Amino acid sequence: MKKLKGAWLKLFQSDNEAWWKRKKKLWEERDAEIVKINGKGEIYQKLRTANAVEYEYLLHLTYLIKQDNHFHREEQVVPYRFQLIDGDIVNHHVIPSIRNQDEIKPIKPDDFREISEVRFSYDRRAAVQYAERWWNSYNPEYRTFDVDCTNYVSQCLRAGGAPMRGAPNRENGWWYSGDNWSFSWAVAHSLRWYLAGSNQGLKGKEVESAEELIPGDIICYDFQGDGRWDHNTIVVSKDAYGMPLVNAHTDNSRHRYWSYEDSTAWTPNIQYKFFRIGE
Repeated sequence: MKKLKGAWLKLFQSDNEAWWKRKKKLWEERDAEIVKINGKGEIYQKLRTANAVEYEYLLHLTYLIKQDNHFHREEQVVPYRFQLIDGDIVNHHVIPSIRNQDEIKPIKPDDFREISEVRFSYDRRAAVQYAERWWNSYNPEYRTFDVDCTNYVSQCLRAGGAPMRGAPNRENGWWYSGDNWSFSWAVAHSLRWYLAGSNQGLKGKEVESAEELIPGDIICYDFQGDGRWDHNTIVVSKDAYGMPLVNAHTDNSRHRYWSYEDSTAWTPNIQYKFFRIGE
C-alpha cells in the first residue's frame, strides 16, 4: 500500500471538504483554531473480488486546538472503506453505522419510575478515568456492539459506581449480566428515557444547557430531531470557556466539542438532552 503511506490525512481532507470547513468554523466561533492536525490509517480488513481489492481501515485523527492561551488535544477514529482498481483508489467513503443496533421499544418516562428512593454516591473521577482509558479500545469484560456508544457510556457510569437493577427483564431497569443486558444499557433511545424516568439508583437530572454539565455527566443526541435518540456521550473535560468536551464510541472520539456540529450525522434539526448524574 505504498500509495497510501503518509497520505491518509490528504485523502481524508480531499473527500470531506464540507465537513472540514464546518469543523474549522465550529472552533472559530469559539475563538479557537486548529493549529495542527495529524492522521494515521490502519488497515484491518482486505477483501479480494474479481475486479478489485476492497480495504477497510481506521483513520486516527489528532487535532491540536488553541483557545486563548489554552491548548487541548482532540482525537477521533473514523472507519473507512475503499477499493483499489488497477492501482487507483476509488469509492473511498466512511463506513456508515447502523442507527440503532438493537430493538427499539416504545418507552415512556413512567416505565422506569419507582416509588422507593435509593441513593448512591457517584464517583465522577472514576467514571472519567474509565472513559479516558477505554475511549479507543474495548474492555473484554463486556460485549462490543457495532453501534457501541451507549454500551461505552453505560460502562463509564458503572465504573462511577452506578448500581444495576432490573435483571433479567430487558425492558426494566439498567443492567448487564453475562450474555444479556437491558435495552437501557446498550440502546441510545432507551438510556435517554431511563435517565429521565428513574427514581432510584442510576438517574439523571435534566438541565437546560450544556454549560451546566460537569465531568461525568451525559449528553443524549437525536440527530434527525424525529424523537428517536441516536447517540450518547460522556463529559470528560471543559474547554477554556467552560463548555463540555466529550468522549464517545462508535466513531471513537476523545475531548470532542459537545455539539457534534462537525459530525456527518449532524442535521439542523438536532435535539439534545443534558443530564446531571447522581442528583
